[in-house]
Amino acid sequence: MNLHSEERNLNRVAFRSSMYDVLLEPSLSGLCQSEKEAYQLILDFMEPGQMSQLDKLSFLNAVSTLSSVVRDQANGNMNKYYPKTLLAKKIETFILEEPPEILDSSVRQQAMLCIVALSQVKPPFHLCQKLDLVNVSIASTFSLPLIMPSLDRKESASLYLQTIQALDDMLQALVMEDMSPNMVILQSFVEIILPWLMLSDKVYEQIRALGTISRLLRFICNFSELSNMASFSITGKLVGTFSILCLNPSQDISIGALEALNYLFIILVLQRSSRQKTEAILKNLQKQFRGNLTANMQSLTLFFRKYLTPVERADVILVALESMINGSPNDISAASKMLKMVLKHSVKEVAKVSEIIKLIYYHIDRATEKAAQNTIKKVFQLLVQSHTKEVILTLFKIKDQSQRETHKSWEILASFPKSYQAIMEYLLQKIISPQAPEDQEEADHETELSTLIATRAIHELLLVPSQQFEVQTFFASLFVALLFQISSLVTKGSTVAQDALPETESVDVVSSSVEALKTLMRSSGYINHMSYIQTLGGWELLVSPESHYEGVTLLARSLVIKNCWHNRPVFSFFIKTLQNPSCTNYLTALVFLTELLNCPDVASVVDEVATKILADWFNCDELVTAHLFLKITEVFAKHKNTMKHLNILQPFVLSCCYSSSSDLVMETFLMLQRILKDLTWYQSSSFIIKLTFTLVHFFEEESEQLRLTTFEMYESVLAKVSRMTLVFPLRHQVLSLLMLLVFHLKDVNAAVMEVCRLILCRIAVILHWSKLKAVFAKNDVFTILSALLKQERSRALWFLKQTVALFKSPQGPIRQVAVWFAGQIIWNLHKAEEEEIEEELAAFRYMQRDPDPIVSCLTVQTFYILEAKAKIMPAETPSSYLLCMRRIKRRYC
Repeated sequence: MNLHSEERNLNRVAFRSSMYDVLLEPSLSGLCQSEKEAYQLILDFMEPGQMSQLDKLSFLNAVSTLSSVVRDQANGNMNKYYPKTLLAKKIETFILEEPPEILDSSVRQQAMLCIVALSQVKPPFHLCQKLDLVNVSIASTFSLPLIMPSLDRKESASLYLQTIQALDDMLQALVMEDMSPNMVILQSFVEIILPWLMLSDKVYEQIRALGTISRLLRFICNFSELSNMASFSITGKLVGTFSILCLNPSQDISIGALEALNYLFIILVLQRSSRQKTEAILKNLQKQFRGNLTANMQSLTLFFRKYLTPVERADVILVALESMINGSPNDISAASKMLKMVLKHSVKEVAKVSEIIKLIYYHIDRATEKAAQNTIKKVFQLLVQSHTKEVILTLFKIKDQSQRETHKSWEILASFPKSYQAIMEYLLQKIISPQAPEDQEEADHETELSTLIATRAIHELLLVPSQQFEVQTFFASLFVALLFQISSLVTKGSTVAQDALPETESVDVVSSSVEALKTLMRSSGYINHMSYIQTLGGWELLVSPESHYEGVTLLARSLVIKNCWHNRPVFSFFIKTLQNPSCTNYLTALVFLTELLNCPDVASVVDEVATKILADWFNCDELVTAHLFLKITEVFAKHKNTMKHLNILQPFVLSCCYSSSSDLVMETFLMLQRILKDLTWYQSSSFIIKLTFTLVHFFEEESEQLRLTTFEMYESVLAKVSRMTLVFPLRHQVLSLLMLLVFHLKDVNAAVMEVCRLILCRIAVILHWSKLKAVFAKNDVFTILSALLKQERSRALWFLKQTVALFKSPQGPIRQVAVWFAGQIIWNLHKAEEEEIEEELAAFRYMQRDPDPIVSCLTVQTFYILEAKAKIMPAETPSSYLLCMRRIKRRYC
């Protein structure tokens, strides 16, 4: 309308400027007498006054004659003789003066043919004047009463056909511009005619309108070159309108619509297909046009997918939807059938999604027929599957702009399981993998689906009561995704994109996520779980940065204690998430799994793969992670199935024993001490043996608590060992620790002394040392050592090596006993054995420098005794022991 107004204003300017031409005296030389008379007639009739039909016909004939003269001139211009705009306006007046209720003269026909003649001379008509002429001519012709062919009305019928032909000629002449049709002008003409087709309640007016459009399109088909084809924006509207009318109960309308659709398709083929394929496509189209209605509907489906642009496809859908909402029963049925046909396949590229959704949202209540409702739901489904983001954004824009609840729209959206699944998967992906900041900057803010909107959309979907089964399917993934989103924002350990959220929006996302999580649990039937969490303040803990992980633990505990049906799927989804090495919420996952693994159902499905995924996240340097792994390991030891996989976690757990954090080391030992009670030799012998060899490094720890724990754990290990299971390498290790265990009967910690005595007694039982068992139980260290050396004389050198190793003990009393026993062993060695103890003797002599005066003094005294023994030996054959003693004396003295 604005374009037309501007054109009319320009026309008025042109009209005023052309008034000067009236005052000019044109040169009539070169005109024959009849042409001069025609010119004079025009001047006479342009004066104001009433004109008879004969006068009008004479005027029109004179204008046609003068137009012919101007057309034949080299640089002819009608304005040289009379302003063309004024002549056209006069002719327009003739058409307006014709009675609308009767066709009794040829004035209409001749007026339109006169316009054809004027269109062929310069200057060209302005667009606004063309539209005025077309508007008047269409109204004057289409409003004529129905003229049925009959013998008594033969002349009237003939005159009507001539008038229609003149109208067609005028439209064809006016649509041309520079030897080719102008599609912008064509669109304007069609938009003038369409109301007669769509709004009229008279079938014959509809038939006239449809026939006029069809013939005009047929005329366009004759041209391979069209100007402004890209600006022809009503293709989709026409395709939708004609397709619906093809199914009209009136045969005349149906055939007319079919013809118009066929010509429109030909135009599209000519303009949008390659020349090599055009001929074959047109032949096939012609065959289908001659066939039945089903064949033509198949052509419609083909053209919808292949030749229409996304905007045009949207227009087809909009036309059909409007017909189903506002149309007659016939239109509703036709529109529904047409949409089902064209939407039989998925619609991947459709524009105006927001407009379509809004039309459905605001007018769905007016579609009362079941077929229409099902078709509208089908449109919703397809748009959700192919344009999920646009659908969600539109629904929330609608909600923001009105007070009306959106649940009804979400129910429509969720009416199909596939539709519900598609949108839920899309939203899940959105909150699990938010858009990076740089992508957000490039995206249009109006078309961007924010994390907040995605969360709110999930909440809306969860509120749909008819989709409880689908909710169960998505419970695990939704639960984990929402929990991760809360963690990301509450702990600030989020992904890059979420860190970029404004503070206010971050708070809104957390609040929306918590509400969605509550709704998820409520709709899944976990009312008792929610009460448990609420009673213990779990929701408040969850949204607090200081206590967030306590809230995560409490949430997991509620699933375990209340025996949640989804524990296994939730566990599997957490494991699947942790497979990604870049998972930013791994800490939340580990905290949750630490508690969830206490569920027997979950423990029963843990396999080697899941265990390795957990182990890959172990980091001894990250104390929080290390503490969690200790708890996970302890849980693994409680269940028969998970116990089988302890060996996978063992290397990581045992590495905690060597941590620089004394607290972590102590916690590791206490945890290992607890799980030893649940382990059996049959199930966990490998784990127990590896643990035993780790303990060796901690028997001499300065921390009394850690040292005591180490000995207690060793005692627990031996409690699981029998003579049958005491094989290499454990048997060798037990024997290599005999001296250490005996010497620690002098430990400064009385509890350690007691545990060591119990260990020695247990070793005696395992090794069947019945005599030594009684000695171990009651006697002092020196008696025990003497008895050991006496019974196990063959192991004297081994005992010596063990004893020398304890020279480095941080405890003085232990070093005292070690020095004494080393002297006893050396004294009782045979000559052959004396040759093997050079290193031990060197270490023994070095003990003279021990900071403990008792130890150093005892060492000196022992050496004097040993040297005295060496001197007693025959001088002529000095023993190797004496030679060894001399070498050592020279080295250290």
